[in-house]
Amino acid sequence: MKQTSGRKASIERNTKETQITVTVDLDGTGVLEADTGLPFLEHMLDQIARHGLIDIRVKAAGDLDIDAHHTVEDIGITLGQAFQQALDKTGIRRYGHAYVPLDEALSRVVVDFSGRPGLEYNADFVKGTVGSFDVDLFHEFFQGFVNHALVTLHIDNLRGKNAHHQIETIFKAFGRAVRMAMELDPRSEGVIPSTKGSL
Repeated sequence: MKQTSGRKASIERNTKETQITVTVDLDGTGVLEADTGLPFLEHMLDQIARHGLIDIRVKAAGDLDIDAHHTVEDIGITLGQAFQQALDKTGIRRYGHAYVPLDEALSRVVVDFSGRPGLEYNADFVKGTVGSFDVDLFHEFFQGFVNHALVTLHIDNLRGKNAHHQIETIFKAFGRAVRMAMELDPRSEGVIPSTKGSL
């Protein structure tokens, strides 16, 4: 079954704290264009794009003079809104999962495009920062995403001795799990994958 060419969306979010534009093509080739002022976050967004085969464009201006919290959270929110708008759930697999290693680190991500927001996030990073980036902000990113993409998301970093490796395995696994869940199932063409008949 061919992937539809229409799974695209562009969202703008403007608050007193941030101004963000996110564009997604869920059937892209894995290209990220990002201008956020947060290079480490952009490195992680690139993992989602590449491993999810999603084209993502993010432009963000936020109150980074205070800290990165609002910008990171609001990018997660806006990305979630873009996914929610772009994805027609008819005929998709709905569920996706991935284990991804990077040297000593290993993470597992499981996603359900359920229509119900829920996050289970278990990651005990060995350091609180990577460079100057506060790794606690990744929880806020994923919480913002699930609340607005309306997905159930389980993230578990199973092991790791390097915080960069731990985080990168999470984002790579997230991209691959999302890619699996959004794939069209040739045996379920035209069917909503739920006994309720809606998601």
